[in-house]
Amino acid sequence: MTFSVDVTVRGYELDTQGHLNQAVYLQYAEHARWELLRAAGLPQEKLLADGIGPVQLEVTVKYRRELRGGERVRVTCRFDYGTGKTFTLEQQIIKEDGTVAAEITGVAGVLDLTERRLVPDPQGRLAALAGNPGLLTG
Repeated sequence: MTFSVDVTVRGYELDTQGHLNQAVYLQYAEHARWELLRAAGLPQEKLLADGIGPVQLEVTVKYRRELRGGERVRVTCRFDYGTGKTFTLEQQIIKEDGTVAAEITGVAGVLDLTERRLVPDPQGRLAALAGNPGLLTG
């Protein structure tokens, strides 16, 4: 399932050319990931109480179209699990007309905060804690 959240580009997020600052694309992606976890019943407090936290290990951004102040965008997020300790994140930032403004891909994991190591089954660990685990699968 692909989760999404809507965001409006704010004026203070723009660079000197009037475009959305490149770092803010990553902030939008992070916001969507946390909103997905929250919607699945995994707010940050619950994850911390269980001694785990999501970690981003790699990220690639492909900028497709510029964004300007006041534009409303949809930020998507999907977790694709394999069999190891990591999983893939697939995200897009989509303009109201359907144009893809950016594609964000990454590799993530779930960190055991005591051991400081990735948990062996991130999908299973998150699903066991989630109130709505269906949102966590791609």
